[in-house]
Amino acid sequence: MLILILGCVLVLTVLWEAFETIILPRRVRRRFRLTRVYYRVSWWPFRGAVGRIHDRRRRDAWLGFFGPLSLLGLLTLWALALVVGFGLIHYGAGSHLRIEGEPAGVGIDLYASGTTFFTLGLGDAAPSTWLARALMVLEAGLGFGFLAIVIGYLPVIYQAFSRREVFISMLDARAGSPPNAAELLRRHAQDHTLEQLDALLRDWEHWSAELLESHLSYPVLAYFRSQHDNQSWLGALTTILDTSALVMAGFRGRSFTQARLTFAMARHTVVDLSQVFNTKPNLESEARLSDADLVRLHDALRASGLEPDDKDGQRLARLRRLYEPYVMALAEHLRMELPPWIVTGSQKDNWQTTAWGGD
Repeated sequence: MLILILGCVLVLTVLWEAFETIILPRRVRRRFRLTRVYYRVSWWPFRGAVGRIHDRRRRDAWLGFFGPLSLLGLLTLWALALVVGFGLIHYGAGSHLRIEGEPAGVGIDLYASGTTFFTLGLGDAAPSTWLARALMVLEAGLGFGFLAIVIGYLPVIYQAFSRREVFISMLDARAGSPPNAAELLRRHAQDHTLEQLDALLRDWEHWSAELLESHLSYPVLAYFRSQHDNQSWLGALTTILDTSALVMAGFRGRSFTQARLTFAMARHTVVDLSQVFNTKPNLESEARLSDADLVRLHDALRASGLEPDDKDGQRLARLRRLYEPYVMALAEHLRMELPPWIVTGSQKDNWQTTAWGGD
């Protein structure tokens, strides 16, 4: 009886986990989840092993394997758990599955469960009771449904990933590689397109909202990395937060309202995602913007024709405290580099480089 109960609990637990992960379109607040345990157990060793690679590009390339591989591993784990669960149910119910010439037992039950779940239809394991027949029909239906859900689930994941990456790629020409707030404002000022800043921030407000919804529903997307090692969804989100904070603190008469709306949405995104990954805000971490960098930032903006009125950076510091501890904690957890506030020296955008070193 105990084995029968264990098998039922295992099947129901996996089915509920799959429902919450794939079908339920909202964040699950339950503390203990097998899926969460799976990602903690798999991500920490993987991150630690890859972290030993000193070359930044190779390290980022290897980290990029985790998202897709972990997704396939999770689906495989669910399938195996369902097979084992139904095998235990058959065994606990008395092992009423027969193969000619072989004694009944847990091995036959697990084999029959596997062939039934994957709908192989070999027919060599025959049920001898109506209960065993009903269990095999139920498992075959679940196996077919599981396959259908997986087929529908993977395209949703990759469509959300593609939509996310389009905006990140477009930021390359607007804010440099890696993107940063100073470069974004400088290029708009030099091109005399500051009037387009409202539209850009509005687009990124929508992008932040879509990022929040997709990554709350499918947290595995956070582990999917961008095509270039100097780009990431977290880096792009931080750049937009930096830009919005800079506009709100230092340019009150220019795009202030839209910057405030974008800042609110982007900050909402990082805070909620920090809760999903249980990354406590890093309040004691070293500041991203030093006093010397603040001076260089203001000098670069003045050279572009922008005059910040937040001379001592106090208003900017108050805004930074609202989001920097969260993005720094997420960056530490996901092993993603945050963009600088300002890049010293010359840099090439990703579109200006090739694999052959030409311009």
